[in-house]
This record gives sequence, C-alpha cells and structure tokens, in this order.
Amino acid sequence: MATRHLYAVRHGAADSFGRLTDAGQRQSELLGERLAGLPVDAVWHSPLPRAVRCAQIVGEYLPGVAVREAAELLDHVPYVPDEMPPAWAGFFDGYDAAQAAEGAVIADSLTDRFARPAETETHEVLITHAYPVAWLVRHALDAPPVRWLGLDCGNTALTAIEYRDGLAPTMLLYNDMSHLPAELRWTGFGPGALP
Repeated sequence: MATRHLYAVRHGAADSFGRLTDAGQRQSELLGERLAGLPVDAVWHSPLPRAVRCAQIVGEYLPGVAVREAAELLDHVPYVPDEMPPAWAGFFDGYDAAQAAEGAVIADSLTDRFARPAETETHEVLITHAYPVAWLVRHALDAPPVRWLGLDCGNTALTAIEYRDGLAPTMLLYNDMSHLPAELRWTGFGPGALP
C-alpha cells in the first residue's frame, strides 16, 4: 500500500439556496491557486451544488485532473450521541433514529473509501461540507465519535491528512485558511470573537 494524501475542504461560502456567493467563488479560486502547486491526482466533490461549483472552479487550476462526484461526500450528520450535550440539544431536536442511522451509514462509507492508504501514491482533494471534514478529522485522531461536534471548519479551509499502511493517520493541517485574505477568512462560522 502507498500513501494517500487527502486534502479535505469545505466548499466556498454559499447563499441560502446553496449557490456560491461572490465571496465563495473567490475563496474557491484562491484554493485552486494554492492546490495548483501540489501533484493532485483527483478532485472529488459532494453532489450538492455549492460543492460541485467549488470543485469546478478548483479544477480550472488543475489542468488534466479529473473532477468527479463522490456520494460519500454528501452533507450529513455522521453521529448522533445517546446523551446529548446541552449546547447541542436544539441542533438535534426532532432528529429521528432513521435519520441518525442514515447518517452513520454515509459516515462509514466516507471513511471506508477515503480514510485509508491507497494502492498507489495519490493526492486527492475532497470538496465537501463541514460535518464530513469534522468526521474525517475525528476519525484520523481516533477520537470518540461524539468529538466531531464542535470541530468547525471555515469555507475553503484546508485540512490535510496522510494515510500510510501500518501507521496511524498523520494530521498535517486542520482548518488552514492561509490562502485567504482576512476578509474571506472565518466565513461559515457562527458569531463570536475569532483569532
């Protein structure tokens, strides 16, 4: 088995209809510029429009690199805790067992497909949503399932994880926004003081 270099990204900023905003398009362009310096083999994206468009823009900076859909990258809630942290009770209000089971299936398929070494050395970009990125980080760190809660991720922030045969995953970056100017950072987060 060879090293899989995984670059997990939340899509650019989007409006309430799921379309990239002007800021989201610019974030996607800057992400493409940053990734252009890497030997990217494939760009995988969620089937949702905001991720599709972000991937198309990134693909423009990676000539010859395949840009494809991966159902495993769909936005989903990967894990619903049995004992709800009080701060999250409202988020899960009305979330039923069937929805929780469906999210768990998608989460398992995400890690089964991408969170492992590859047959050949590969560099793959995953353009997805905040929750799948949080789930991949939690999985890479071998943290309890509930720890995906609170692992927020900004629009087009870069998370890099390496998977090698026989070794624990290596977290290289989490939520890195260094390719974005100050006015395009921290989008996708709730209100509050940010560093």
